[in-house]
Amino acid sequence: MADTKRDYYEVLGVSKDADDSVLKSAYRKLALKFHPDRNPGNKEAEESFKEAAEAYSVLSDPQKRAAYDRYGHQGLQGAAGGPAGFDPSTFADFSDIIGDLFGFGDMFGGGRRSANRVQRGDDVRFDLEITLEEVMQGKHAELLVPRLDQCMRCKSTGAEPGGMSSCPTCHGRGEMLYQQGFLSIRRTCSQCGGRGQIVRRACTECKGEGYKRSDRKLKVNIPAGVDTGTRLRLTNEGQPGANGGPNGDLYVVIKVKDHPVFERHEDQLHCTVPVNIAQAALGTEVDLLTFDGLQSVKIPESVQNGAQVRLKGLGIPRLNSNGRGDLYVHVEVRVPEKLTKEQRKLLEQLRDMLPAENEPREKGIFEKVKDYFM
Repeated sequence: MADTKRDYYEVLGVSKDADDSVLKSAYRKLALKFHPDRNPGNKEAEESFKEAAEAYSVLSDPQKRAAYDRYGHQGLQGAAGGPAGFDPSTFADFSDIIGDLFGFGDMFGGGRRSANRVQRGDDVRFDLEITLEEVMQGKHAELLVPRLDQCMRCKSTGAEPGGMSSCPTCHGRGEMLYQQGFLSIRRTCSQCGGRGQIVRRACTECKGEGYKRSDRKLKVNIPAGVDTGTRLRLTNEGQPGANGGPNGDLYVVIKVKDHPVFERHEDQLHCTVPVNIAQAALGTEVDLLTFDGLQSVKIPESVQNGAQVRLKGLGIPRLNSNGRGDLYVHVEVRVPEKLTKEQRKLLEQLRDMLPAENEPREKGIFEKVKDYFM
């Protein structure tokens, strides 16, 4: 009798040199398309699903694949576990392929899921706003963090002592077993959530929640040099774990307030100091109140608008390192908006004494190159 089975590579739509990742990807797409739950009552879809599962079970097994490549379907006759080439025992990764796609849980006798397994608690985020002064010096902050604490009366079960009973739906197993075609599918019990037990008498202390809300005072050391977005981790200060699992962590996320005078760029500080036209021409000294006290900033004569003066080592401390950045003072030359008669007379005299410089300046080398390529 002629063999009516389609070629397994054709079924999955892959070439004969396809590797494991290509095989798995192809099977995922077909499983998603033809799964019986997505095609209720559609016999053709169910058969296509079985066909794809059979093809994958053979091609994902190196020995069976070698036999199939050499002898075709006849080389698989007599294989244990069902029809030629179809062996559910090779489906160890089907919970990854199908279970994750459809939420069915474990299949083919795989490990049982349990809501009673130990689970780590959730991490918690706490946003803390600090000033630039505190960035410069560092600080010890005291936080009041809302969190959940395990109810000691019910040990997080949500029930009074002795107030739990076996789930009548799953009879304490925590899961339900369904048969769909050739598949045996385990699903978490919807009534007990996989615990296998339900609460008959709610805990009087936590009102059946299993946890109690509280505010916890914590101290955190904020090192100098932190920036907006810096995260500081406090281990085990997050939410409590389930079934005796460890607590999560608390992450303190820093936000630095804007400063009215200084602007930060990484480990550098910048500020702007205004000078009048006489100070710009003759030079001057300006007193600037910095985070290190009063500093005398020397403005050289003939300074131009936008020029900058560097004060070395007066910038932001480098986080978790030695040294500091620099402070850059930007000079802003201001022209008076109104002049007295005497001021105007003096400026007119100065104008007549200075050479006229009203010719357009020659372009710099970079501007010339730019024009060449435009």
